[in-house]
Amino acid sequence: MNDAHTLSPHTVDLSVGGMTCASCVGRVERALQQVPGVREASVNLATESARIVVDANGDEGIDARLRRAVRSAGYEPRSAEAAQAAADASSWEGFLPVAAGLVLSAPLLAPMLLQPFGVHAMLSPWWQLLLAAPVQFWLGARFYRAGWHAARALTGNMDLLVALGTSAAFGLSLWLWWRAVPGEMPHLYFEASAVVISLVLLGKWLEARAKRQATSAIRALQQLRPEVAHLVGPRKETDVPMAEVMKGDTLAVRPGERVPADARVLEGRSEVDESMLTGEPLPVAKGPGDALTGGSVNGAGRLVVEVRAVGAESVLARIIRLVEDAQAAKAPIQRLVDKVAAVFVPVVLGIALLTLVAWWMAGAGSEAALVHAVAVLVIACPCALGLATPVAVMAGTGVAAKHGILIKDARSLELAHKVDTVAFDKTGTLTLGTPALTELVPNGLPRAGEATNDLLAVAASLQRGSTHPLAKAVLDAAAKAGLDAAAARDLQSESGRGVRGVVDTGEWAIASLRWCEELGAVPDASVVQRLQQRGATVSALLSFAAGGAPQVKALLAFSDEPKPQAADAVAALQARGLRVVMISGDNVHAAQAMAARVGIAPDDVRAEVLPADKAAQVAALRQGGRIVAMVGDGANDAPALAAADVGIAMANGTDVAMEAAGITLMRGDLSLVADALDLSARTVAKIRQNLFWAFAYNVVGIPFAAFGLLSPVVAGAAMAASSVSVMANALLLRRWRPGDRRLAV
Repeated sequence: MNDAHTLSPHTVDLSVGGMTCASCVGRVERALQQVPGVREASVNLATESARIVVDANGDEGIDARLRRAVRSAGYEPRSAEAAQAAADASSWEGFLPVAAGLVLSAPLLAPMLLQPFGVHAMLSPWWQLLLAAPVQFWLGARFYRAGWHAARALTGNMDLLVALGTSAAFGLSLWLWWRAVPGEMPHLYFEASAVVISLVLLGKWLEARAKRQATSAIRALQQLRPEVAHLVGPRKETDVPMAEVMKGDTLAVRPGERVPADARVLEGRSEVDESMLTGEPLPVAKGPGDALTGGSVNGAGRLVVEVRAVGAESVLARIIRLVEDAQAAKAPIQRLVDKVAAVFVPVVLGIALLTLVAWWMAGAGSEAALVHAVAVLVIACPCALGLATPVAVMAGTGVAAKHGILIKDARSLELAHKVDTVAFDKTGTLTLGTPALTELVPNGLPRAGEATNDLLAVAASLQRGSTHPLAKAVLDAAAKAGLDAAAARDLQSESGRGVRGVVDTGEWAIASLRWCEELGAVPDASVVQRLQQRGATVSALLSFAAGGAPQVKALLAFSDEPKPQAADAVAALQARGLRVVMISGDNVHAAQAMAARVGIAPDDVRAEVLPADKAAQVAALRQGGRIVAMVGDGANDAPALAAADVGIAMANGTDVAMEAAGITLMRGDLSLVADALDLSARTVAKIRQNLFWAFAYNVVGIPFAAFGLLSPVVAGAAMAASSVSVMANALLLRRWRPGDRRLAV
């Protein structure tokens, strides 16, 4: 994770070391929330990070106070370098203490395993002490330190339970040895204290290894950044570090190299592999004027490019930031788990004390009573409880990013599987978004080509400078006709209605049929109907006479094509039992014609909807009891994306749409919508399975230990196994592939 650094005027990220269980999470959060200026603190055990929302008061000392609060709570605020080193460590990093514990514990455990076979090889008390003491006080020192900090703060955690349990077993062994008659071989419990510590260390090492696998998606994205770029100078190319590359630089990208930064092709042609960013397996042809994304791999051609964005503003940096944010976020269900964990350790201490008293009063003796109490303490460690949700979120968001689905927050990931209605924007989402001007009908009746060109030139003047797809269609048609139209003056844009301005000496407008009606300009109904029945979007070219009502001078018919995979994507969603709705600003006939081509029922078409009203349409669906996912790509879709339960933006759209959405699809393939919902279902299934097993270990294990059916050694093994099984179960999500429609397991 990143070092403590300001992400926005209100947000700070901090790496935290030394957390071991869900109780640690609550303790760090409480310590951070007590710092003046902190509004909210959220701690993630799996990523070992804290996200803190602070007042934007310009306080330069807030980072230092946050670090001091973490350290005072008994944990380690880590630098960015230390956190990165931990993430990049070898898979065997940290195994030496584990190996030492296992080697020292093996001679203590072996005689117990051999005894049922008639082999009596019990070591003398002195040898048992010499083997157990280094494990207890050297390898187990971390549990004493962390447990002491927890006890001082009047809280409990896994470390306190392990320290109390193993110390009781070690102390009981010393007491029984001291009380033994000379020459007698007493039954000691040194093996319990040593083996429990060794097993806990083994479990924590396996957890750390699994965490590195869960965060492999971020590391893979970070490794896409090349270290050197080839700067093109007046005479030669110079290799420069990426840190020195600036916006506007001209770079050379040689065959087989990674594109160093977001750029635009100036010279050359090639095919570029963008699969690591978009999940699209096929290379994409690139030529002059085409955009390149930093981190993609150049094919066989040499390209000369102009840098358009570097550093934090690049697409790759934004993707990494989105994945980090999602993995650091806390899923709603985790907040309930944290509340349970806050009271879990005190309850366990009470159960252990009750076990001790009950066995002693039942006449079992102080030795047996203490052993059963130790078993309760050891098996009840809430490690798995704290890992159950975040590790599943990490695995789910990681595999999603690998296949071109960026999940911005854990809430969207957790909620998406409940969606029962998917609403699509039409233009640019269900369609290619590149409409063409198919007909221009002057004044409702065909006219000579010269008059048509004059009117097309006026329309092009009104649309020059606009980025709207229909404006581009007009400009393309004018360019094909060889018309060079000057930009209009005094332009006024009416969202969802059209544009109005002065061309030459007259005032003109391109208006939607709705705006025509509002202005009192009525086009030829028969021509409009004929064009709409073909599925065309119809606009009108209006002329404003001095002091008079506007007159319809021409009708413009635009046609767009559905995306190749749109019908299959709609069918896949409907096969999941979802209702699919289309929301469009087009007229009813054009919208329903397109809906029919992609398989959407006429009753599920919302036509002639102004951009500002799309959010109201989504809200109406939600008020009807539906859980809605909105899919869109344009800036005018942003309010609807934000109003939906889950917003899904197409990355080929606008930044505004991506900011408003909880999920972003990195390529325009609509089949990713069903994939995103499927992955959500699988992730939530893993969260539920993990929580079940985490609680089951404790709910079943604690009574077994309290009733004397589990020894401390078996309890320690079960506790370690609970954490490892939760991690392993979550990592099964990494096997998910797009298009896998099996039931979530």
